[in-house]
Amino acid sequence: MRKNFTRRNFLITSTTGLVGMTVSPTMGFAEKSDISTENTIKNRIVTPFVSEVERLAVEEPYDYHKHLSTAPVHVWRRDKNITAEKDEMTILNHGWKLVYLKQAGIVTSTAVQDFQDYMDISHGVKIELEEKSALNDWKKLSQCIVAGTREQLPGCGLTLKSPKDYEIQVTPRRVVVCGYDEQGTMFGLFNLEARMNLREAPFLPDNLKTVRHSLYNTRMVLSWMGWMEWPDALLSHLVHDGFDGIFAGVYTNPNGDRTTADNSTDFYARLMYGVRKQDSAKIRDLIKRASKYGLKVYTQIIFQYLGTEESEAELRRLVRDIVREFPEINGYILLTEGFWYKKWGGGHGASKEYLQDWAKNWSYAVGVVEEECHKVNPAIEILPWEYNIDFRPQNTEIKRYFIQQLPENTIPMLTWENGKSFEIDGMQGYLRDYSLNQIGPAEVTEAQIEEAKNRNMRVFSKVDTFASWQYGTIPYLPCPYQWHDRYKALEKLGVNGTLESWSSGYKPNFLSKLRAWTCWTDYPSFETLLNQTATVIFGKNQQEQVLQAWEYFSRAIRLVPDTGPNMGTNNAIGNPIFFQIPPVRTATFTYSWSDPAKNDPNLNPYWPFTVSRMVFFPDFSNQVNRAEQYARNATGIVATNETKILPLFLNYLKKAIDEMEKGLTLYRSAAVNSPEAKRREAVREVIVAEQLQRMMQSDYAILEFEDLRMKLVKEKERETIREILDRMEGIVKDEIERTELSLLAVTRDSRMGFQFEQDYVYTPYSLKEKLLILKDTLLCQLPKVRKENIR
Repeated sequence: MRKNFTRRNFLITSTTGLVGMTVSPTMGFAEKSDISTENTIKNRIVTPFVSEVERLAVEEPYDYHKHLSTAPVHVWRRDKNITAEKDEMTILNHGWKLVYLKQAGIVTSTAVQDFQDYMDISHGVKIELEEKSALNDWKKLSQCIVAGTREQLPGCGLTLKSPKDYEIQVTPRRVVVCGYDEQGTMFGLFNLEARMNLREAPFLPDNLKTVRHSLYNTRMVLSWMGWMEWPDALLSHLVHDGFDGIFAGVYTNPNGDRTTADNSTDFYARLMYGVRKQDSAKIRDLIKRASKYGLKVYTQIIFQYLGTEESEAELRRLVRDIVREFPEINGYILLTEGFWYKKWGGGHGASKEYLQDWAKNWSYAVGVVEEECHKVNPAIEILPWEYNIDFRPQNTEIKRYFIQQLPENTIPMLTWENGKSFEIDGMQGYLRDYSLNQIGPAEVTEAQIEEAKNRNMRVFSKVDTFASWQYGTIPYLPCPYQWHDRYKALEKLGVNGTLESWSSGYKPNFLSKLRAWTCWTDYPSFETLLNQTATVIFGKNQQEQVLQAWEYFSRAIRLVPDTGPNMGTNNAIGNPIFFQIPPVRTATFTYSWSDPAKNDPNLNPYWPFTVSRMVFFPDFSNQVNRAEQYARNATGIVATNETKILPLFLNYLKKAIDEMEKGLTLYRSAAVNSPEAKRREAVREVIVAEQLQRMMQSDYAILEFEDLRMKLVKEKERETIREILDRMEGIVKDEIERTELSLLAVTRDSRMGFQFEQDYVYTPYSLKEKLLILKDTLLCQLPKVRKENIR
């Protein structure tokens, strides 16, 4: 496949120094020739890998949602060509039983049924379930898998210490799974499944004995599928990947109370007003279904505390009502986006005195919630999360102050990486939002962890572990080495619990499975896990290429200067390159008495396929270089107006693109040469990585094109105009080819482009519309300007 950014010589190598001519900002579209998405500008090279992508079944938007809701959790895993090693035992397809206690609870019952299904569906091995009134004779049982808790298995699990811990003992004739509690038993059985998945056969070491202690009190996650989308199949996938908690119904009270949203005029209340009303019956149903898997349910509490006696009384009433209605809810997240004091603003630019007063009053309200909850059940977890308070490195003192004010019986929820400082060529930047290019934690977060530990408080953290808002429309980021460094940092700092996604949410992927291993002690080396995972996906003979590709991808993400939920990281593939103002695609209010900003503030009428903040649209009055502005905002670099950030930004983005291409060369080869039985999944893995690189390439192209457009409007020298137009034409041609490949990808993988915070950010339809604009620009708009200015 052609390397757009590594083999093409730029006609213009500098983004500085060109001045002069004018292109009318009101210039309309030129007369169109026969332009359609079916007519390509040049013959695209169909590589062997592209042919493999074209072989995949076509998917419509939301097809993966349907699959995840209805498809069996287990699939065929066995490689019939694999034979057991001399130090391995085999669970045979006859005579084996899974023995458990007759009086076992719902979590154990669900887990043993799951294991029976797994052995049958994944390996063609049928085992019989046997309930016993007691398991005291477990040491005498033969050809059995014995599953129980330490109380049910006398003499086993003596070193287990905490919930979710488990011990596995394997001999040639018996497998024992002993949990500290029912959850431990469940996770032990699922670990057996994970071991056999990596082995691709029902084989286990015949002398295995492992005691695994859970590193986290809680691992919770949001659903990728949508706001309250929690089908049973997804819940089952979650626990198989080691999660034991879910965060449901964000930005709403679980009982549907909308007092704050409907009555307050504050900024955040207005945002809460636009959030769906919660249906308490759905919460009750979710709690019931989640209990089968031992999943804890967490929700928010939404309230604006005004500091008055009346406001406090109202807060107490709300909390009592919620706790009475939902005694099974395990914890409440008090996120400043929805639980705040008086006036929200994040404190940016506010005085130290103001922020300290805000912290005291907010923490007092947190204490009210804690007090009312713990009157009913002292085990309820109260998780204050002051996300919006300025997280730049210089704000460490105030962030510490918030921890100092919190009631001692609460658990601070800390944002892991946001605000982390970094240096690019001597210039200081900081992460603007959730991003993987820095491992973390942020300086303010590390200080808060230290402060909390000094107070003997447990600490939870919102920390991405497989997907991020940085490239949030890519279902997961295939950068395992960078992710593993983050896992190690979490363990080193002793974080007690995690919220491992925001609106990127959870969906099954190879990284979430790798992550599950690292959440208990005594896991194989990460290199061993990667080797086995590469073999499972791509085949034994492709292992080395895949590992090298993952190394390149991990290097690439470290170089990306675009941090957070921006156009460049989430919609660049779907964002047109605008040379002139396009026709509007919605009703407009430009000359109406209606204020467009108030009537439809979230949509750009020229490109209304996603929210405005995800659309890069030029300033056609030609007063502001939006490309330079974008680079400055996306990196968090603070510099004088005279200092140009865009050249630096593009330089590092190109380095990331080149690293991705090195990895993709290996990745594509591995997929094309993978065994036929593995080909489909191998190709889909490469699609994810290719789409990640295309997002980087389109980000680069859009910003470079706009920078050139701004130079073109001032340029007067004919030869320089020619050079600029030549380069712009080259950018558009490359973007057409890239968009066509992106369109192919999204029609074969409906996960692409989806991010539940605003649904699909780009779709096959919007990509086709983008192609129309690109082709009109190439065939009509640019030639017209060339004709008018170069005679």
